[in-house]
Amino acid sequence: MRRRLSKLFFFILCVLPMVAQASGFAQLGRLADKGFLISAEARLIDDASVLGSIGPERQLSPASVTKSYLAAAALDRWGPQHRFTTRLVSTARPDAAGVLKGDLVLDGGGDPALTTEDLWRLVQRLSQAGVREVDGRLVVSQWRFGPVECITTDRCQARKRSANAYSALLSSAGVNYGSWCVGVAPGAAPGDAARVTGCDSQAAILRIDNRVQTRPDNSGTELRAERVTLDGHDVMVLSGQISTNARPRDIYRASSDPADQMAMTLLAMLDQAGIVVREGADTTQADPPAGARTLAAVEGKPLQELLLRVMNYSNNFMADTLALNLVETPRADLRLGGAAIEQFVAGIPDHGPVTLLSGSGLTTENRTSARGANALLASMFHRPSLFPNFVATLQSPGNGVMRFIRRGSSTFQHHVMLKTGTLNQPVAVRAISGYFRTRSGRWGVFTALINGTGSTPYLSWSEVLDPLAVDLERMIDTH
Repeated sequence: MRRRLSKLFFFILCVLPMVAQASGFAQLGRLADKGFLISAEARLIDDASVLGSIGPERQLSPASVTKSYLAAAALDRWGPQHRFTTRLVSTARPDAAGVLKGDLVLDGGGDPALTTEDLWRLVQRLSQAGVREVDGRLVVSQWRFGPVECITTDRCQARKRSANAYSALLSSAGVNYGSWCVGVAPGAAPGDAARVTGCDSQAAILRIDNRVQTRPDNSGTELRAERVTLDGHDVMVLSGQISTNARPRDIYRASSDPADQMAMTLLAMLDQAGIVVREGADTTQADPPAGARTLAAVEGKPLQELLLRVMNYSNNFMADTLALNLVETPRADLRLGGAAIEQFVAGIPDHGPVTLLSGSGLTTENRTSARGANALLASMFHRPSLFPNFVATLQSPGNGVMRFIRRGSSTFQHHVMLKTGTLNQPVAVRAISGYFRTRSGRWGVFTALINGTGSTPYLSWSEVLDPLAVDLERMIDTH
């Protein structure tokens, strides 16, 4: 009898650590009862002690948590102060009258945050170089990458039509995140058509089909917008109503061809600056001509600022553009961009398998595990020259840019830094990964990947964040 009790006691001692680990996610684990697949792990960095885990090595979709991998790989490759450069080049030089007898070529440098403000500076510098007329074409060169093959449904559909901005197509010569912007303001009186202008110019650069009617004060504003491509031209189709006392609204929709959007936008800016281009604009995948020299150049924002936008706003255009820039050879595609990030991950100790077909996480085939994602976070923690920039890209729930993460207790809101990921098709994906600080000041990492199946119900963020906040709060208070 005594021997049996000893064996039982020994068995209990062995099982207790396993029970403790599972109980670390006691609240979050209840989603498994609803049929959701979970990979979750939380552990302290200093001694690697696991505070909780559920299927930590299970390979699941991370959605936009993929962007944490991208941010780490980009910082590793370039460092936080790297800037992308956009240039205007030509084999010709302006004569005494300011005439450039040849083509003016925009060398798309792959800047993921290039905007019309940057193009205005570029045009101003071209004017300072003495150019008043281009006796040739404006040629937009996307030789680094573009047009990039669409491998997600939304992006493929965006070649014909788009009712959003997140599915923007990709090019190393993109501007304004690959999206058109128009401003809608009420007309002078009820019954009038709304006033529609481009966000960057008085006249809209793309075609407008304006069906928005002005209504009396306080009658409500409901706007619908879709960018469609007709006969090779982008058209913004607007409908709905706007009150006479409503503020103007800006509307963004993905363009069908970012390089063509660049050509049209830059051509309009040159015209407004009084620089005439005699033969119009065109796009090419060819390199700038041999012997072409720089006439004007503009540097983008440092990488650390780009990553803040990528991570805080989960900007898919910026993320995938950065991933494409990681590819060292021209004509990059998203698979090669994902492979470049995978190559970086291969150097992370104890990470395990990872599959990345993009840097944004829009590709539903991306796969990693909670243990792998935590290995990434821990590896960045141990790189003092990069960690401050990396952790700064994450959000604390209490100060979150995205309102849906402003949940949980004060402990969760102010002791956690995180990145989230969301997909709704073909199955629900809610992913969350980041750092926490315990009451005693110890650093920890956590990741929770929750994937639905064809038979699971819709999953709201409150169903994930609320139980996770309770579980993490317990870990933070206990340690």
